Amino acid sequence: MTEGEMLKLSVEEFSRLQQYMRLTEKDSEAYKAMKIRYIELKVILSSSGVNLTELDMIKE
Repeated sequence: MTEGEMLKLSVEEFSRLQQYMRLTEKDSEAYKAMKIRYIELKVILSSSGVNLTELDMIKE
């Protein structure tokens, strides 16, 4: 898998994950688990030079 393909998948997963997070109660275990992945993806995308200003709907 190329770096571009990996980046595309990460952006798609980041967007999808945020949609699920917005549908879930913040106090739930599911939200807490999703937040861990949210942070991981945010680090991966930021370190790859992706500007998260437009993509990040959760902003945590």
